[in-house]
Amino acid sequence: MKNAKWHRRSASPSELPNPGVPDVETGSGSSASRRLFLQRVGLGALLAGLFGHVSAWVRSLFPNVLYEEPRRIKIGRPEDFAEGGTFLEERRLFVFRERNTFYAISATCTHLGCTVKMILLPQPKRVRIGEQTKEERYEFHCPCHGSKYYGDGTNYAGPAPRPLVWYKLEVAPEDGQLVVNLEETVGQDFRLTV
Repeated sequence: MKNAKWHRRSASPSELPNPGVPDVETGSGSSASRRLFLQRVGLGALLAGLFGHVSAWVRSLFPNVLYEEPRRIKIGRPEDFAEGGTFLEERRLFVFRERNTFYAISATCTHLGCTVKMILLPQPKRVRIGEQTKEERYEFHCPCHGSKYYGDGTNYAGPAPRPLVWYKLEVAPEDGQLVVNLEETVGQDFRLTV
């Protein structure tokens, strides 16, 4: 066997196995599964983007509606209010009756919006507000930061920068109820006579 010759035959490139290329006949191999995975990821991304656009378009067909409370509010008949001041908690509003006249003052402190408390003075107090001297029976005190207001809403102590707001009162022609107009402020001399 010493004289035996071995012949080596070279394989052509098409005959050599390539581990990275899938076997065409069986369809197996890592490249095929990677390709399928990437196709599915791409399709998923496309569908997600399409869903986002379609859902935004559908949402645009339904407008955003904000329901605000009415700015003209019926608060009751004049005879429902006792002489003096009545606090309407749900409206943060004081309604005052002096015989047959009415006026409304906001209960919202002009400093930071806390609700002020009405204080009935044990006896009327004479105060000078600007050029006028008035007899006050009430005061308003803010429990949050100590602002104080005279009975007409004029600020006199604490951090409140402005007087309390006065709102216009009207009588509803259809049923005779008092209507407060929260869009229309009035001066401190306003009185509604009923």
